[in-house]
Amino acid sequence: MNLLRPGTNDLRFPPVETSTPEGLVAVGGDLRPERLLAAYRHGIFPWYGADQPILWWSPDPRTVLFPAKLKIARSLRKTLRQGKFRVTLDQAFDTVMRACAGPRGDQPSGTWITPAMHEAYVRLHALGHAHSVEAWDDGQLVGGLYGVALGAAFFGESMFSRATDASKVAFVHLVRQLEAWGYALVDCQVASAHLFSLGAEEIPRTDFLAQLAAALARPGRPAPWRFDSDLEVA
Repeated sequence: MNLLRPGTNDLRFPPVETSTPEGLVAVGGDLRPERLLAAYRHGIFPWYGADQPILWWSPDPRTVLFPAKLKIARSLRKTLRQGKFRVTLDQAFDTVMRACAGPRGDQPSGTWITPAMHEAYVRLHALGHAHSVEAWDDGQLVGGLYGVALGAAFFGESMFSRATDASKVAFVHLVRQLEAWGYALVDCQVASAHLFSLGAEEIPRTDFLAQLAAALARPGRPAPWRFDSDLEVA
């Protein structure tokens, strides 16, 4: 297994082709912003438990969502038309991360969001690379998600919901805004029925890396993010 040394200036990752069949590329290293951003640029992301070293992944196939292929079920479209939730961008990043890490009703808690991961992504947010989407109901945060943006690619990390459809509404708003801004793809990383219901699909890792390279060559959106006033989400 490829081992990374923490605290070094060498931010290189092994070729993803050397990963295990499950997509594990390397072990170790650290969560400095420079290393995290280098990982994302190469289609690699950290995912590990509290009792594990840092594990770096690049699964094959890769689960992605192309903004123009977003699927909105009839029931979700009805919720969107009702305007039950107020949705914002970059208003409560720290709180969203904590909610993703904690108990989430019938959803598995984000036990992989360790204190070190939390600190690392809050720092990325402060640097303008990580973003949050928040869904509010009567002033209470009831759903949301966070991820990392580089070039015209958004890397989704985690979402939570404390009210029916809250996280889906937040996700739809985000994807519609990314489409309006010309973003090429949303990296969903790991497959799930929830993501497939929203239009995500699996593609070969080689295709993902090629499309990622093209997306990274395009300019990104300066932070902090705000929704366009004329955004259409229905």
